[in-house]
Amino acid sequence: MEPYSPKKRPFILARIKSFEFAIKGILWLFRSQGNAQVHLLALIGIIGMGLWVNLASWEWCCILLCMGMVLVAEAINTAIEHVTDLASPEYHQLAGRAKDVAAGAVLLAVLFCGGVWGIIFLPKLWGMWWA
Repeated sequence: MEPYSPKKRPFILARIKSFEFAIKGILWLFRSQGNAQVHLLALIGIIGMGLWVNLASWEWCCILLCMGMVLVAEAINTAIEHVTDLASPEYHQLAGRAKDVAAGAVLLAVLFCGGVWGIIFLPKLWGMWWA
């Protein structure tokens, strides 16, 4: 069996195949990574809360950008962890540092998104509870 080569396929078929690989990666991320599952559960809860408080279009844009940023950061973190494990199966200080920084990027994304969430949702929830 020959190794996969995208140049051997017609342009359209190669693009379709690249989408298949991307979807396969996304499904794997959410099926096997606990943190990604937690982020997905939070995303579902935030969407439900947004529907409940009737967010404006610009608020939805901010929330969706934040949710996307967290999910992309989680996916990149997972990819970095796997490549690092492949390149350095034994413990190495630099490999550990790379994984820590990647995980820190996810945490930064979550913290900043939490700030956006607070700016958008807290006044609405405060008004509902104390009105």
